[in-house]
Formats: sequence, C-alpha cells, structure tokens
Amino acid sequence: MSDYDDERELSPHPASDGGDDELSLRPANLEEYVGQDQLLSNLRVFIAAARKREEALDHVLFAGPPGLGKTTLAHVIAHEMGVSLKATSGPVIERGGDLAAIVSNLEEGDVLFIDEIHRLNRAVQEVLYPAMEDYEIDIVLGQGPAARALKFHLPRFTLVGATTREGLLSAPFRARFGYVAVLDFYSPEELSRIVLRSATVLNVPIEEEAAVALARRSRGTPRIANRLLRRVRDFAEVESDGRVTEELVNLSLRRLDVDSRGLDKMDRRILSVLVERFNGGPVGVEALAAAISEERGTVEDVYEPYLLQQGFLMRTRQGRVATRLAYQHLGVPMPSGQGALF
Repeated sequence: MSDYDDERELSPHPASDGGDDELSLRPANLEEYVGQDQLLSNLRVFIAAARKREEALDHVLFAGPPGLGKTTLAHVIAHEMGVSLKATSGPVIERGGDLAAIVSNLEEGDVLFIDEIHRLNRAVQEVLYPAMEDYEIDIVLGQGPAARALKFHLPRFTLVGATTREGLLSAPFRARFGYVAVLDFYSPEELSRIVLRSATVLNVPIEEEAAVALARRSRGTPRIANRLLRRVRDFAEVESDGRVTEELVNLSLRRLDVDSRGLDKMDRRILSVLVERFNGGPVGVEALAAAISEERGTVEDVYEPYLLQQGFLMRTRQGRVATRLAYQHLGVPMPSGQGALF
C-alpha cells in the first residue's frame, strides 16, 4: 500500500500493512509523517489530551485534493491512540441500516474512517448525527403503522472523515466534527524527504539530486511522488544499473509525458484547449470538461487544484481563464487584450 495513499482498502490496524516492501510505505506514526506541520502539531496535542483523559479522540474531518495523506492520517490516529481502524467509503453506505451494521461492530475508542464522506446521502448523515454526538443510533424497522424505532447504544468512537469536496458537506454535518483540517500541497523539500524515505524502504539506490528532481515534478502530492519513484525504478532496473540518478529521472519522466513543472498530458490538454479553443477564457467548467471528454468532478478535484496553485489557471465569476504563465508554458503568444489582466 503506497505512502499517503487514499484509494485502497485498509486493514484494521495501521501498522499491519504487510511484510513486503511494497506494502510498507505508509507512515505508521506522527514521527514518520512528513509535511503538514501545523496539522500534525495540533493532532499531537489532541491525541495526548484524549489519552490523558482516557477518552476517544473527538471526530476529525480531513479535506483536500486526492493523494495528500488523508487516509494515512486516519491510520496514524488509530496507531497513536492504540486502537483499531475500521474503514469504509461514502458511496458504500446507502441506507441507515448499512451504517448501523458498521458502527455496531465498533469497540470502545475505535476509529471509523469514511473516505469520500461527502458522498453520504442526507438520510445517512442524519442517522450519524446522534451517533457522533450521543453515541447512539436510531433505526426504524418496518413501514407504516407497524413501523417501530429501535435505539442502539454505541461505544465511544472516533469518526475520521476524508473529503475532496468539503463544500458538499451540509453545515450541520460539518459542525459535528471537533477538528476540521485542510491539507496543503507539499513543498519540493518535503516531497524530496518522502522520496528518499520511500526509496530506502523499497531498497532503491537513489542520488539526492535525483530525489529533488523527482519531487519537483510530483505536483506537490506524495502519492504521485511515490508512483513516479516506482516507475523510475523500473527504468533503472531494466535500462540502467539499478541506481536512480538525476539524468535517469529526467529521461524517465520525459517518456512518461511528465514535463518540467510536473504537468502530465491531461494537464497540458486542459491548458491547450482553454488557450486555443476558448481563446484563453473565460469558459465555464462544464464546457471545458466537455471539450476534453472528462467529468466535471474529475476536472475540479484532480486537475484544477494543482493548476490553480501553480498559477496556470484562474477562476473568475465568468469561468476559467488561462494566465500568462500558461501561455508561456505552452509556448503560445498571449493575446494583447489579456496581457493587462493577467
């Protein structure tokens, strides 16, 4: 299971992710976790206080783009609290009964991790309200006059939610989390440390300059850094002497269509369509997504955050607009009418 990876099925215990090196990249505790310094500092305090009081940690919501470590942090919390982690995802829980089956199997202090928590339907969210506040759940059995409500008392547990679309959570639901944290993109220095650590775990000889070069092209995202490291390792083992050098990184990523700023083929396609078909914008996200044959949610959640953070794209009331940097990166002259604006 990859370090800082948010997309695979999780095991009950955060440190039990396998004996082989491919399964051991995920940090097990706060000391091993790299980046998100302010968030980790706060978690240390909250976890220490909960353990001192011998209570379950308050509910936590992690928000941010994919691949930044939301699932990893859920594992870390369970490890630091010395409890088990039970994992599921929002789309899996369709009815209140599904949720009741999950929470009824929790033990005192356990961490319940719900990925894509924004995809829980409103009915399930409302069933969660008393579970989060009063540690009890109400289930209605039957229909019509014969219907009856049953109340189940639950052990005190910690709900950890992960979302890439915080704005889709209802205000009452969001307010029931004791701590809401938004994860930031990682700096090249932080990603370089992650790459070096992962290379050590995977037993991949790597030069420090190579780790820096790979980190700079990983879109500020640990998941991508580790994925690229694995692919570069393949090139090193098959077409070189097994050692990852800066030259090999540059050659490998060129063959993988990852450019010097970490943009892949789809990133460049978005910018090219925006610049060439829509004259740099503004254009609505629906039209932009249709032009590249991609889902709107994928454009907003996967591609736009990094393009916005790096200054290639701007969001305006009228729509998406390409910036001067986008034109420069594509090697396309910028229309004189837009130069004063961007």
